[in-house]
Amino acid sequence: MVKEIEGGVTAAQGFRAAGIHAAIKKRKKDLAIVVSDQPAVVAGVFTKNKVVAAPLVVDKAQLEKSPRARAIVVNSGNANACTGERGMNDAWCMVNTAAKALALPADEVLVSSTGVIGQTLPMDNVVSGINTAAPLLSREGHADAAEAIMTTDTFVKEAAVTVNLAGVDVAIGGMAKGSGMIAPNMATMLAFVTTDARLSPAVMQGALRLAADRSFNRISVDGDMSTNDMVLLMANGAAGGPEITSTSDPSYGAFYDALEHVLTRLSKMIVMDGEGATKFVEVRVVEAASEEAAAQAARAIANSSLVKTAINGEDANWGRILAAVGYSGIDFNPDDTEISFGGLPILRRNYAVDFSEEEAKKVLSEKEIVITVSLHQGNASATFWTCDLSKAYVDINANYRT
Repeated sequence: MVKEIEGGVTAAQGFRAAGIHAAIKKRKKDLAIVVSDQPAVVAGVFTKNKVVAAPLVVDKAQLEKSPRARAIVVNSGNANACTGERGMNDAWCMVNTAAKALALPADEVLVSSTGVIGQTLPMDNVVSGINTAAPLLSREGHADAAEAIMTTDTFVKEAAVTVNLAGVDVAIGGMAKGSGMIAPNMATMLAFVTTDARLSPAVMQGALRLAADRSFNRISVDGDMSTNDMVLLMANGAAGGPEITSTSDPSYGAFYDALEHVLTRLSKMIVMDGEGATKFVEVRVVEAASEEAAAQAARAIANSSLVKTAINGEDANWGRILAAVGYSGIDFNPDDTEISFGGLPILRRNYAVDFSEEEAKKVLSEKEIVITVSLHQGNASATFWTCDLSKAYVDINANYRT
């Protein structure tokens, strides 16, 4: 059974973290380090945007050499994206600086950046920051690290659980950042997850990819996919117990459920912190022909600016929802589709509409809203999480660099 606990990215045994202000940003914490006290297996998923930030190129190269690492260094305030050869050199400089400060081989260090695109990193500050943060690493440093990776976020995003695997209690914990530029296609913004369970590289990569697809890949704030999206999972085996080497292992299902739980918790926090958001929206597509089709339809609804602005205005504009399903690309019969807000039926089969606008507005005035779309095709379903789109979102992003 999964049990939620405190501790974030250091909830698992053998992990330490630190977060400091390195003057990359004007005032707030902006540099974090997470370290495993022993070599850890690493799995990663990265953005499918064709414009890729330098740290992602570096990390892919590191993981191609070996699926093991000991440290992750993250800066916020600057994405180190679209910075050419200088950006690549700066990312490798972060690797080498951290390796020296932590007395680790350079092959065991991964890096990540988030912030403004197209600006070069202030490397004197970054190097100094890494050297300052390294001696501060501790199990108590998880909250500082989670704060240091934030950009326009308004609160720290952490989650952790314990689960028993073959008689051994293991922990999975993580931190994430994100509130804008959220429409992930494989990951979302930044998330770093750790566990003291023992897993083979192949099993862990498969578990992370599936869990990310069912969590981070099912959220949307504004329909924009970042150049820096990544999720990294480290497993150091410090809890002991048998290694999970196959999806048929009796412990795999429990581990996967716990991992998906942590990633879903972090994903929902990102949506709740959506830039300018006033409402958290759960989109459920049910009775679909397949989970893939349900997810495709739910994604179209969750990404729709027209749906999101209607939710902000508390307008029961069901036509925008049906239109989004229509252009999602799935095969369905609009005549059979039904839509409800909360428990209130809005659209019935054959376009029958008979609801109270006052009741609908009351449902849409809540802070958390569930939209259910029934396709009446089969037994598959999928859920996405999104938020409304407000005038405040425009204000935040019109002045992002100033």
